Amino acid sequence: MASLFTKTKLYIEANSETWNSTKVSLQNDGSGDYIKTWNYSFDKPTNSQLASYETAGNTEEENNRIIATRKSLYGSWDKQLEEINEQGIDSWKARIAQIKSDNPKE
Repeated sequence: MASLFTKTKLYIEANSETWNSTKVSLQNDGSGDYIKTWNYSFDKPTNSQLASYETAGNTEEENNRIIATRKSLYGSWDKQLEEINEQGIDSWKARIAQIKSDNPKE
């Protein structure tokens, strides 16, 4: 289930804006997440509007998880440069391609 943050962010982007923590804040007082403040020039989303972003939100969150996994498997830039220097660019390209193949984005 996509988080309120992700669905709200997608709604904001669909209205040609970007997330701005001075314009919107989310809160949870123990009975669920909700939008506490809303200071954009367009209307705050309804629950049904937010629900319409569930699938896109799930995809975005899964892709973010996959990107984080890929980054950890790639290793740091200095380690990658060392690998290229020691084993060659073709070996590095093959390893990176395998990581991407093993961890495909949606």
